[in-house]
Amino acid sequence: MTNTLTGKTALVTGATAGIGYAIAVQLAAEGAEVVVHGRNAERGEKTVQDIENAGGRARFIAADVSIADDVRRLADEAGEVDILVNNAGIYRFAPTFDTTDADLDDQINTNLKAPYLLVQKLVPAMIVRGSGSVINVTTVAATTPAAGAGIYGASKAALELLTKLWADEFGAQGVRVNAVAPGPTQTPGTEVFGSELIEGLGRTTALGRLAEAEEIANVVTFVVSPGASYVNGAILTVGGGAQSIKPAA
Repeated sequence: MTNTLTGKTALVTGATAGIGYAIAVQLAAEGAEVVVHGRNAERGEKTVQDIENAGGRARFIAADVSIADDVRRLADEAGEVDILVNNAGIYRFAPTFDTTDADLDDQINTNLKAPYLLVQKLVPAMIVRGSGSVINVTTVAATTPAAGAGIYGASKAALELLTKLWADEFGAQGVRVNAVAPGPTQTPGTEVFGSELIEGLGRTTALGRLAEAEEIANVVTFVVSPGASYVNGAILTVGGGAQSIKPAA
C-alpha cells in the first residue's frame, strides 16, 4: 500500500510504545496525519519526531485515559478524525480473590470506558462526513480464558461485543468498526513477564513464535484502508494460529 490514507487524520491511543507506536508509524507512512496519544510527554515527542523524520505528520496529546474527563479532553483536542484506533490498554494480572478495587476499576476504565467515550465524542462527526473507521485493539484473551487475566480479558471481550454493535449502529452511515485481537506479541510492555514466559507463549502458537508489533500494525493499517471497505464488524485474530490437539502417546 502506498499513500492510501493521504488527507486522513488518525487518533491512536497508547501510541508511544509497542503495538500503538507501530500503528502510528505505519498510518503516517500511508499519508495520515497522526494524533499520537500517551501519558509520557517525552516518549510522545520522540514518537512524533520519528514520524516526522520519516516524512510524516504527527502531533502529541498527553492524557490519562483511565479518567473520563481526560478522555473527553483528548477527544476535544484531537478534533475531527477520520480514523480512531483504540489501542491503549492495561493489564493487572491477579486471581479473582486478589484483585483490588483499584485494579478492577483501572482496567475497566482504560480498556472499555475510554474507547466508549471516544466513540461517543468522535464518531458523530464521522457520520456527518459519511465516512470513518474505528479499530479496537483487543486480545486473544477476550475469547480464551487466561489464568489471572479475568478482568483484562472481560474488559476486552466487552469491547469486542461493542465492536459488533457499533458496526451495525454506524455502518449504514459510512463508519466501519472492527477489532484486531493480537496474540502473544513482543513489546516493551510484555517484557515485565520475563523472556522465558513470553517466549513460551509464542511457542504455543501454530507459527511457534511471538508476533512483532509491526505484524499487528500491518493488519490495522489494512483494515482502515480503502482496500478493506467491506470489512465491518469483524474481529480479526492475529494470533499465529492454534496448534492442533495431539493424540496421546
